[in-house]
Amino acid sequence: MALSELIDLYKGHPSFESLLRQLETREQNRSYCPGLSGSSKSLVTACIIPELTGIHMVIMPEREDAAYFYNDLVNLLGDEKVLFFPSAFKRSLHYNQIDNGNVILRTNVVNRLGSEDLKSNSDYLVIVTYPEGLAEKVITQVKLKKNTLLLNRGEKISIGFIREILEEYQFTEVDFVYEPGQYAVRGSLVDVFSFANPNPYRIDFFGDEVESIRTFDAESQLSIQIHEHISILPNVQELKREDISEPLTDYLNSSSFVWIADIRYTSSKLNEIYDETIRRAGNNEDIQAISEDQLTTGHYLVSKLPDFNVVEYGSRSFFPGSKEHKFNTIPQPAFNKNFNLLADDLLVLTKNEYSNFILSDSEKQIERLTVIFNDINRNIRFTPLLKTLHEGFIDRDLRLTCYTDHQIFERYHKYTLHNYFSTRGALSLKELKGLQPGDYVVHIDHGIGKFGGLEKIDINGKMQESIRLVYQDNDVLYVSIHSLHRISKYKGKDNEPPKLYKLGTAAWQRLKQNTSKKIKDIARELIDLYARRKMQKGFGFSQDTFMQNELEASFIYEDTPDQVKSTKAIKEDMESENPMDRLVCGDVGFGKTELAVRAAFKAVADSKQVAILVPTTILALQHYNTFKDRLKDFPCNIEYINRFKKSSQQSEIIKKLIEGKIDIIIGTHRLLGSDIKFKDLGL
Repeated sequence: MALSELIDLYKGHPSFESLLRQLETREQNRSYCPGLSGSSKSLVTACIIPELTGIHMVIMPEREDAAYFYNDLVNLLGDEKVLFFPSAFKRSLHYNQIDNGNVILRTNVVNRLGSEDLKSNSDYLVIVTYPEGLAEKVITQVKLKKNTLLLNRGEKISIGFIREILEEYQFTEVDFVYEPGQYAVRGSLVDVFSFANPNPYRIDFFGDEVESIRTFDAESQLSIQIHEHISILPNVQELKREDISEPLTDYLNSSSFVWIADIRYTSSKLNEIYDETIRRAGNNEDIQAISEDQLTTGHYLVSKLPDFNVVEYGSRSFFPGSKEHKFNTIPQPAFNKNFNLLADDLLVLTKNEYSNFILSDSEKQIERLTVIFNDINRNIRFTPLLKTLHEGFIDRDLRLTCYTDHQIFERYHKYTLHNYFSTRGALSLKELKGLQPGDYVVHIDHGIGKFGGLEKIDINGKMQESIRLVYQDNDVLYVSIHSLHRISKYKGKDNEPPKLYKLGTAAWQRLKQNTSKKIKDIARELIDLYARRKMQKGFGFSQDTFMQNELEASFIYEDTPDQVKSTKAIKEDMESENPMDRLVCGDVGFGKTELAVRAAFKAVADSKQVAILVPTTILALQHYNTFKDRLKDFPCNIEYINRFKKSSQQSEIIKKLIEGKIDIIIGTHRLLGSDIKFKDLGL
């Protein structure tokens, strides 16, 4: 069953029907919806919005509330017509730290608000925001139109004209684009990274005609989507002060809808931001980001709200005389990972003729929950939904239960706001610009040289930026910026300067050939070793138990795709009768230790001991604490050993290991001592 089918269920709610009838009149209605708990607010909102064309603005009290509400609406309505409007700044606007991802989101909202479909009221658009986002005024509609370059496929326009417009918009010409505000011209191709899209555009010309337009991935250069027409916008945050003088609410009209959780709090927060800006301006503080005339006050917002149709959530209404549309929901109970308690609750609800839904983004989590119910011998019936909301709830009017798996398992629930990130190609260029003349670099074809800076040289009558590399005897090699992938920063094993290679000799090629030969020799030895290992018979571990499923389900974060893939591979290895020899690679914080915890517990569940070898005493203690915390609810004895343990303590640990009273031992190279014996080591 799809999550959107919940919308159909809610359309039969009597309060939904009365609310829709009132809003359909579009007569600056005042509506108040008490009794909505958890994500029932976003569900009711998602039911109403598609029935009413025009602009819908959702104002939540905090950024996190807005982000989760936005994610709920995206899961219910799709991401095409639901937009997020954040503050342009990473932190407080007073610190002047612009976030390009946020600027793209803000610009996209302003751009979409000016679309013809919305002006003709033939479509709907949802904007989710919060006080800090509303506080900063936006570009006026007149100036927006003036600063928007519209391009259509088949249109007659010259590349020279586009270049002039982009220069006027203060775009920077580069060899390849990787950040908003950049463009590149290569023959008949023009790449532009607009501030209104998370991916750059590639415009292909045939003479003076736009032959094709597509978005592409700045890292892989692969096309993503073909477009018939696009809008290119500059950074609207950096326009002149007089151009940014319109509150976002001025883009709304009398038939627009404002959904707001707490008018009093939002108003006071806007006034607080304004007052703080004036205070800083009075103190002449350098960290002031924008002036007070570019800010929206709470008083202005409250004065504008009567011009729109307003729907309030919360414990009390702001506007006297608002029409109430009562709902009867309560939050999802806390089960503290007690699955018997959860099972009892679902059985009671089923007996009372409630429809029980469990929502999850992961099919694996639903499978785990089913296995857990089967293992505790409880015949629980529920309908799984493979999309989730932020907070579960029980609706007593519809006799409907929506529980989320992340609340059941007490996992952290992530939200996603935009897909703009600096790419690896961008980082490479930034690393290049971070190099200082004299730094050592390696060219794949010519060996180690010194970085001599960036220079523009004439290639076939065209100026092109190139990298200058200096080799032995001051020989110089120029490398095109498009061949950046052939160069890397030199990383040596010590602080001794490396030997510079001479251009035109075979020394570097000989070194590569010798290295290749040694790698082949090592590979040959490894093949022989693995062939012998393949002939040996190891211990085949049992399939996952109820406790294994419960352990993995209790992980507080969503498994990444790589974690799912690695976990599956490790289990397949362990359940095979061949000895396992597997390397798990990943950056810091990517979840390698969690995989080790799962593998270790799988071994312990089959009465095998586990030894975990770490390089330092600090890591031994850290891993001990991590394993103790993750396995505290399971029958598992964990200990650690290193040189700081007293001799008597070490002797006691060794004795317990021999007797099999320790399941998991964590230690430094002390674990490799000849006196360390195990009763039955399995991993």
